[in-house]
Amino acid sequence: MPTSSLAGSTVLVTGAGHGIGRAVSERFATEGARVGVNDIDAARAGETVAAIEAAGGTAMALIGDVGSEEDVARITSTLVTAYGPIDVLVNNAALATYEAVCRHFLEGDLDWWNRILTNNLTSVFLCSHAVAGAMARRRRGAIIHLSSGGATHAHRAMASYDAAKGGIEALTRAMALDLAPYGVRVNCVVPGLIRTYDISDELAAERGQVVPLGRLGNADDLAGPIVFLATDDARYMTGATVVVDGGVLVQQRSAPVDVYPVSKFPVVPEADS
Repeated sequence: MPTSSLAGSTVLVTGAGHGIGRAVSERFATEGARVGVNDIDAARAGETVAAIEAAGGTAMALIGDVGSEEDVARITSTLVTAYGPIDVLVNNAALATYEAVCRHFLEGDLDWWNRILTNNLTSVFLCSHAVAGAMARRRRGAIIHLSSGGATHAHRAMASYDAAKGGIEALTRAMALDLAPYGVRVNCVVPGLIRTYDISDELAAERGQVVPLGRLGNADDLAGPIVFLATDDARYMTGATVVVDGGVLVQQRSAPVDVYPVSKFPVVPEADS
């Protein structure tokens, strides 16, 4: 039986049809939470719900575009009607595909800029604003945003994406100050290089060389830290940015190009136990 402080709580996870959002939804469900699984893709949301229910959890699919104020109002009201007041919001949904995001600044246009900002930043405001009032009245609640290393370290040809993620981290701090007197906590998680789509093991190993821990992350690596921020164990944390990236952002240069690469490290035999 769940012993977590999340047992019986109502959680909304956006962009939960696959990847990090799905892993986070499944983890909340194992902690005894009732999960609203939002995704713009009905089939994907249904798959997450089916997986949760097959494991004995409780979840419902909430289809809609979190960049739309009307959709957000419908999503949140539907969840509240079904499961009660929302205790936790995880703002995970974002446009992050190469085709949508990557464009050199000189080749950018207003449509590209607005599309990324709407989906990746305005959506966070809309969902947060939709639940924060009720949380404030109840004097409790946890809101968790997902950012990116791009908030503080630039990607090439991703100006709109990085601007949105930088905005999320600024919004985290501002919301934390505004909502703290009402017992509502707002924190942010920064994922690293996460393997959320199918690539070969060889390519994953190659890309993992830039990570100090030696591998790409997976969605489950994010689920634990995100769920932790929603629990009573994190009750004194607000306005924090929690980096879960295997050490990528602490290094000056990645291992393959460093003047003292990992290949020169001393060999340390692994202990038997």
